[in-house]
Amino acid sequence: MTERTIALVTGANKGIGYEIAAGLGALGWSVGVGARDEERRKAAVERLCAAGVDAFGVPLDVTDDASATAAARLIEEQTGRLDVLVNNAAIAGDMPQEPTRVDPVTIRTVMETNVIGVIRVTNAMMPLLRRSGSPRIVNMSSTLGSLTQQSGAAAEQTTGPVSVAYAPSKTFLNAVTLQYARELSGTNILINAGCPGYVATGLNGFSGVRTPEQGAAIAIRLATLPDDGPTGAFFDDAGVVPW
Repeated sequence: MTERTIALVTGANKGIGYEIAAGLGALGWSVGVGARDEERRKAAVERLCAAGVDAFGVPLDVTDDASATAAARLIEEQTGRLDVLVNNAAIAGDMPQEPTRVDPVTIRTVMETNVIGVIRVTNAMMPLLRRSGSPRIVNMSSTLGSLTQQSGAAAEQTTGPVSVAYAPSKTFLNAVTLQYARELSGTNILINAGCPGYVATGLNGFSGVRTPEQGAAIAIRLATLPDDGPTGAFFDDAGVVPW
């Protein structure tokens, strides 16, 4: 009998994270719903289970060391390992974010969740991932974090406001993804960054043009890469995104 694949999705109580959990669950996987809000986490788990997904709640505040450690302990007790980690939790941060007007506290707050939170959770889960036969890490990024697309002629096609907190947090996350890939080179752990596109979520006041289900597709694709798949790369639905 084939072992069921175990995944953890952070920020999975709503939006893209919820749809990633639903999509992975539809594959027959067991999915941990990582979220800090207890009521929303329980509601998401109940909704997923009602849809036939093997879902379980994982209390998780990505900005808190003790919370990440406790989450890893819970998964170890329940499953003994982790096959896939999707780092989806993120915040946009307060406005304004023009460099000349931003409150530095906004930048620190965004980086704490969008970058340091990813490192914190990834490192907490790493011992469990190393027990997997085909571990995968997916970091949910954004093309707004692409320096190539934010500069030169490409910048004329860039959507979104000037942002010195959110967009650079995704650039930083991309760089972090590359450094993990370098360290993990030669192991069976594949780590990549994925852009969901401009999705209508609470992050942007539901102004996006894509559905959360559409946004989840890239994460599901990267979570299910074959053993000879890419690592240390940045993708959206169309293919490779330039750093």
